Amino acid sequence: MALQSMLNLPTIRYLVQDESRIGRKTETGRVITAKGVKPIAKVDWPREAFWLYGVVDPVSGWHWSQTHPHLNQTHFQQFLDDLSRALGDSVVVMQLDRAPAHRSKAIQWPENIIPLFQPPHCPELNPIERFWQHLKATWKGENFPSLQALQQRVDEELARLTPAQVQSITGYDFILDALLQAEFQKAA
Repeated sequence: MALQSMLNLPTIRYLVQDESRIGRKTETGRVITAKGVKPIAKVDWPREAFWLYGVVDPVSGWHWSQTHPHLNQTHFQQFLDDLSRALGDSVVVMQLDRAPAHRSKAIQWPENIIPLFQPPHCPELNPIERFWQHLKATWKGENFPSLQALQQRVDEELARLTPAQVQSITGYDFILDALLQAEFQKAA
């Protein structure tokens, strides 16, 4: 690290990226009730939704997100440009899936973001998937009167998450081991 600062080299970080559709359709799941008692819950099926684009740093617990009305190359480019500015002087290797919006030839990758595409059909390799699960579980069984109310709730839940919680949710052992090994090899 001392050599890195003496040579004025940028900090290199590892991020994971994905998008999740957030909609007003009630998130459902199992609930605990007494034997023989069927739970009763109101379920709404409105088709209103938005997309939450996000990145997570599994090592530090840092997370950053933006909402967009659609999942497409234009919004992904805007997300990348804004993320690049938010990262400042840091250079990141960003793991992401092979969605068409991510692989479009029209995407202009910022200089400080290096894409690392995961193998196809392997969402379980991306720790941000568990982040989305955790986030959506916080409003399981709730109904929202409007898309704005849901978006406000999402913003509140994101603000409530601590770095330690994000680390706990997204810190896959194989990723942390690889990053730790890389740090030891740099120090040697």
